[in-house]
Amino acid sequence: MEAQTQNTHVHYQDQLKTKLSNNIEYTCPMHPQIKQMGPGICPICGMTLEPLEIQIAEEDNSEYKLMLKRFFVSAALSLPLLFITMGGRHLVHQTGLLQNMKWLELILATPVVLWGGWPFFEKFWQSLKNKNLNMFTLIGLGTGVAYGYSLVAVLIPKIFPDSFKDAMTGEVGLYFEAAAVIVTLILVGQVLELKARGQTSAAIKSLLGLSPKTARRINVDGTEEDIPLELVTVNDQLRVRPGEKIPVDGIVLSGLTSVDESMVSGEPVPVEKTVAAKVIGATINGTGSFIMKAEKIGKDTLLAQIVLMVSEAQRSRAPIQKLADVVAGYFVPAVILIAIITGIVWAIIGPNPKLAHAIVNAVAVLIIACPCALGLATPMSIMVATGRGATMGVLFKNAESIEQMRKVDTLVIDKTGTLTVGKPKLVTVKSVGTLKENELLSLAASLEKASEHPLATAIVTGAKERNVALVEVTNFSSVTGKGIQAIAGSKKIAVGNLALMEDLSINSKNYEKEMDTLREDGQTVMFIAVDNEFAGFVGVIDPIKESAQIAIKTLQGLGIKVAMITGDNQKTAQAVAKKVGVDIFYADVLPQKKAEIIKSMQKEGKFVAMAGDGINDAPALAQSQVGIAMGTGTDVAMNSAGITLIKGDLMGIVRARSLSEHTIKNIKQNLFFAFIYNSIGVPVAAGILYPFFGILLSPMIAAAAMSLSSVSVVFNALRLKRVKL
Repeated sequence: MEAQTQNTHVHYQDQLKTKLSNNIEYTCPMHPQIKQMGPGICPICGMTLEPLEIQIAEEDNSEYKLMLKRFFVSAALSLPLLFITMGGRHLVHQTGLLQNMKWLELILATPVVLWGGWPFFEKFWQSLKNKNLNMFTLIGLGTGVAYGYSLVAVLIPKIFPDSFKDAMTGEVGLYFEAAAVIVTLILVGQVLELKARGQTSAAIKSLLGLSPKTARRINVDGTEEDIPLELVTVNDQLRVRPGEKIPVDGIVLSGLTSVDESMVSGEPVPVEKTVAAKVIGATINGTGSFIMKAEKIGKDTLLAQIVLMVSEAQRSRAPIQKLADVVAGYFVPAVILIAIITGIVWAIIGPNPKLAHAIVNAVAVLIIACPCALGLATPMSIMVATGRGATMGVLFKNAESIEQMRKVDTLVIDKTGTLTVGKPKLVTVKSVGTLKENELLSLAASLEKASEHPLATAIVTGAKERNVALVEVTNFSSVTGKGIQAIAGSKKIAVGNLALMEDLSINSKNYEKEMDTLREDGQTVMFIAVDNEFAGFVGVIDPIKESAQIAIKTLQGLGIKVAMITGDNQKTAQAVAKKVGVDIFYADVLPQKKAEIIKSMQKEGKFVAMAGDGINDAPALAQSQVGIAMGTGTDVAMNSAGITLIKGDLMGIVRARSLSEHTIKNIKQNLFFAFIYNSIGVPVAAGILYPFFGILLSPMIAAAAMSLSSVSVVFNALRLKRVKL
């Protein structure tokens, strides 16, 4: 038996190897347009490329480990160099061993600069070869000049004039310790940055980690076996036991349970699941046991779609990033020019030793001006924000949606499935002719069973609950936004709204008062005609979502005007509008008119968001500046929207707004810090304070400040993981 189990395991592993590819596409977080198969370096900014898809497997942190190793070795060798700089060289001079000391400095500094700083020099060379000057251009120039100057001073000191030599020792000034400490400080910055950047996708990795590794499949012969999740196929029957994770998306075939769906909806309250209920992969089953049918597997599951959407959003570019891109494009060449001018000025009018001062200050300018913080400011905040949104049930399609959401001043909400639960219930059946109520309901339900509209489902379900038999229909036709027509037996049947009745010249005015009473109660009234004669009507009510009133009131408190739009009758729309408290409502709106209403609002200067869940909402979602799809709706609506709310709860719009505001505020903080840092740092490094206060900025201090600025931007972005939404 054990041998058979091992063979089965090997068999499954072989199948998995054929399904999975080792080729992974990589991209740059700062420049998402750069993509290649396999790891590498971004030709624009020099950053290490990251996998395009977030992986469940253990992350490859070899770069982090190697950087950490380089840092520890460099730090150990740089400490003695610092001792020599801080008075040690003068002490040795008194003992007559200075000639040997400079060789010791060379021995200590060389492995730090050439081995510890090798990744930076590689990227420096790439920046020159690709003609894309970046932060590594400045680092390579700065450390290279300091080390190269010192190396020449040790090997051939006679080429330097007396003005370059120290008055006390008579030796040419060495800057090995500056080059080594600069490399060490940049290494510590890179280590901290790599560690922090790894946390930006932690939210998605935690979701992926929830996915089970196996599923219990029920075979055709009734036997059950545990198989790897990757081998589950559509229509497989799976058993889910108490406390287990649901393997894939599907539908309950038998059993009763409650499921914790907080990992995708952000809501902690378990959801009850009965036969025919939808279940989501990776959510956690409660105390009940059930059998399910797999409907979506692999990349088609909701969890996989969430990960894909978030990954794409994290790589997208926010409009605010354009400012940083423009500045960065001119920044590095400008800094190199400033460094050259600094060197020339100090070499001409600076104090002795002139060239030594010129080199030190030029190097300080190059190092302190590295634009890493500027480049990281936006991408890091976007990555953290999209991950945080996903854990709260709010999915942003791209970075632009995050930025645009905070500008919204008008929110248009579709009624059915957005303000209401989207599960209408039949409550009224009224016959006004010779047909009995059940006969009328039978004809209406027979037509509606071919429709997927929520109101149609309510009528069919109501007929089943009343044990009303359905009949076969022929010549079925649908009139968009109005209703349906068909032949049932020998009778011509029409079911729809008042517009359909008017098209067919059918008079129902004698019953308007009675129908208005139902509408004032919030019921949607549907007309039924038999053989071109008004035969009666049905009333369907769709409960309003519990959170709708609170969400609308909160949004109005933020200065957002809320408008409801529906194809329903004026009276019904008015009743619902009054209950939820919207500012304005539009009734009797055909699907194609929704986008036109939004367009007219935009012409008035309003910044419009549209929330909807149906196929007929897709044009309006696309027309609005920010489309918000309720996750309980259709794929078409979700594809047309910039934001998807997994739970379909209007409070998700409040969370999206709050996260948008916090994210843009965070980005502005990062950009402000990066701009101010460079605006102050470059002049100080160039020596602008020296004539007034005698202050010069050491290249080592410049390196520490540069590393600190980059790390602080990343850690500031990580604060978004803790903001209250």
